[in-house]
Amino acid sequence: MIEFDQFKTELNTKTEPLKALEQALDLENKQKRIAELDRMMEEPDFWSDAEKANRLSTEVRHLKDEAESFYQLKTSYEDIDALIQMGKEEGDESVIPEIREMLSQFSEDLENMNTTLLLSGEYDSMNVILRLNAGAGGTEANDWAGILYRMYIRWAERHGFSVKILDYLDGDEAGIKSVTMEVVGQYAYGYLRSEAGIHRLVRISPFNAQGKRQTSFVSCDVMPDIETEIDIEVREEDIKMEVFRASGAGGQHINKTSSAVRLIHIPTGIVVACQEERSQLQNKNKAMQMLKTKLYLKEKEEQEAKLAGIRGEVKDNGWGSQIRSYVLQPYRMVKDLRTGEETGNTDAVLDGDIDRFITAYLKWMQLGCPDRKVAGND
Repeated sequence: MIEFDQFKTELNTKTEPLKALEQALDLENKQKRIAELDRMMEEPDFWSDAEKANRLSTEVRHLKDEAESFYQLKTSYEDIDALIQMGKEEGDESVIPEIREMLSQFSEDLENMNTTLLLSGEYDSMNVILRLNAGAGGTEANDWAGILYRMYIRWAERHGFSVKILDYLDGDEAGIKSVTMEVVGQYAYGYLRSEAGIHRLVRISPFNAQGKRQTSFVSCDVMPDIETEIDIEVREEDIKMEVFRASGAGGQHINKTSSAVRLIHIPTGIVVACQEERSQLQNKNKAMQMLKTKLYLKEKEEQEAKLAGIRGEVKDNGWGSQIRSYVLQPYRMVKDLRTGEETGNTDAVLDGDIDRFITAYLKWMQLGCPDRKVAGND
């Protein structure tokens, strides 16, 4: 039957990519490293150094997850091949929908694993702290921040990641003024680092009585959640600490005492806040960890910019630049202004379907950011 031949042809196009993936994963050496780490973890004094033990435990878990994911993918390929052959030999058309669904899922999983190979940065495997700040525009901008907040929550849910709200400030009438969230999951930072920058919304505002089209902006700040001690000095006299009552998305679980903490680093103007923990001390410690991370990353960026200047390179600072436009009226389109990736399915994107933009960004970065688009040009 022609359907089975078409399925077989489609599956055959995945054979070489699957082999290339297996080679790129270097599974033989991964298995050796897993065996080595397993032996180390069985030693009686393994947990005597808690920091090292946690780091090695995380490493072996990531290696095992990666290997298991590939073996499941290979098994899926073999199952599809066997089902196609059986269906063709027996002329059983009832298996066609199942084969179609399995092929679709296999293709998606193969693409996702190939995307994971692009996550080779120093911090890519870590959790991520993501902060949204509404720009000028009052209620409209606050509403846009609320929409983006939901988009990232839905994206995390799609990937089986958990989300902790570290800080939350409601808008006066709708939406939010700012929110800081921690997304917990393997490679969370590697995926979401693509989201750092300015997100622009163009639509007919529901808050405008004249029905005029308005443009709103929200900034997205992204940093890895570095759990190990960061070797950077922060002097007490350089910090202004404010305490306040937690409020917002935590509902009944929010602590209503003045336990939330905001730290202001006076020399740089960097502000961090945490209200998720139960005590003021815990919130201060988490906020201090975030502050040290931001200072550490800032120092690294300055060093890299200095080296680039010495080498005569042109470096574009994407942290404060517009990266993506979301147009809802008069037409519908979401377009990434760096990679050129775009889609007309705005509802899916705002419901958390942003993987196409993440993958395009990672590939674009791997190629050295060619043909950079100019922010503001749709």
